[in-house]
Amino acid sequence: MSAFGFARFGAGGAYSSSQLIWNIQHPANHWQSSLLGLRAALPMRAEPKKKKKVDPKRELAIRDRMKKKIKKLEKAPQELIPIEDFVTPFRFMDERKVRAISPLPFEESEKRALLLKKWVVYKQVQHKAEMEAARSLVEAQEEALKELCLESEELYQAAVWRDEWLFPFERQEPTHTPPVPKYEALEGRCNDITKVYTQ
Repeated sequence: MSAFGFARFGAGGAYSSSQLIWNIQHPANHWQSSLLGLRAALPMRAEPKKKKKVDPKRELAIRDRMKKKIKKLEKAPQELIPIEDFVTPFRFMDERKVRAISPLPFEESEKRALLLKKWVVYKQVQHKAEMEAARSLVEAQEEALKELCLESEELYQAAVWRDEWLFPFERQEPTHTPPVPKYEALEGRCNDITKVYTQ
């Protein structure tokens, strides 16, 4: 081992004096030499990476296809988010699961028919009362305008003048619900099942 160290030192000058002394005092065993040989052999046996030849025509064609896809997506109409309240689930559209209506007894059907007649009479009386009130208000308004026209033409024109800023009528509605006093919230977990739609 020392002769090998001297030979390497004399020939190439690769080892320094400290390395040579260390090799003489502490000779390497079989395992160290094999590991060092393996470490030196692996990089030397590695195959160099081959550079892939890129065809410029192929790259240009890929870019053109990507541009066409982007233009197609830009021209596509915007997808609207579906409103689940207006969409009937398919499980409710099965006609085989329609519940059969059981026939009513004779007494119940007569009771319902009599109740319906009473309701019709009540709504008819209510409608007549509303129409009579509206007619009386219109007659009182016309009579008041006639009297006002006899008193002053200017006041009459101001009364019948149309307010252009009355419509469209806008009003700010409350945007939140006020808290309920002395309300104790229920304990439990809240699972957010809101669907998120991405364009």
